[in-house]
Amino acid sequence: MKITVSALLFFGFILNSFGQTNDEKINKLSNDIESKVLEWRRYLHENPELSNREFNTAKYIAKHLRSLGIEVQEGIAKTGVVGLLKGDISGRVVALRADMDALPVTERNDLPFKSVVTSEYNGKKTGVMHACGHDTHVAILLGAAAVLSKMKSEIKGTVKFIFQPAEEGAPKGEEGGAELMVKENVLKNPDVEAIFGLHINSATDVGTIKYKSGGIMAAAQNFEINIKGKQAHGSRPWSGVDPILTAASIIQGLQTIISREAELTKEGAVITVGMINAGIRSNIIPERAKLVGTIRTLDYDL
Repeated sequence: MKITVSALLFFGFILNSFGQTNDEKINKLSNDIESKVLEWRRYLHENPELSNREFNTAKYIAKHLRSLGIEVQEGIAKTGVVGLLKGDISGRVVALRADMDALPVTERNDLPFKSVVTSEYNGKKTGVMHACGHDTHVAILLGAAAVLSKMKSEIKGTVKFIFQPAEEGAPKGEEGGAELMVKENVLKNPDVEAIFGLHINSATDVGTIKYKSGGIMAAAQNFEINIKGKQAHGSRPWSGVDPILTAASIIQGLQTIISREAELTKEGAVITVGMINAGIRSNIIPERAKLVGTIRTLDYDL
């Protein structure tokens, strides 16, 4: 699985840009540890946890970091973990970051390490799966920590390994994620001068790393639209106001914001409705409908 080695080398090249590491040694150590990174990833994939509930994941990460002789801080932004590796030569502070949480998705395949975990999300029972690659991100960063811990004498400065919970968004009514970590001073003591992360992509060729100037992972904002109609029998729609029909029109109209208002030659943008709640019977026009969705933007002006 060459992407693992490529990802480890990516972190190494970043540190090398600060005059800190030896490419040949990183390459050798990365290849040596590749099978362990795969093992860690498969364990994490089989044992996913939802946002702000990454209790066992945090313990797993902390135990591994301590075994490497890395100073560990736990409980940052509820379940976040930070490892601190101080090089033997004074220098700058660089942070490497990975996200930890899984999604409320039921895994449907026959892999020997598939997730069969179930939980509750928004009041509904659901499967839990690392469908966005955070298990791989954690495994890669654990691998980077293992490699760099063996190069302590060559590191000019300090490396912070930041494992962030709730990247997918904290549960309703809770704080979490990167914002809460920053609020709790994850980038202080020592102060981070630069921070780097990565995201896997199944559409990217094995062994390849992609990058671009400017934003590459979009900003995300959720929205909720509540529609109030007038209840009626399904056989007499003219006697009521149909919020489901209105919802359908709104969904179609939302897409024209992107196709007609967003300057897509400058940066991409997406509006997606991911949830529609309305009605209780096939023959009753309901009184209300609710749309919930996400907006993803790369342009600060949008």
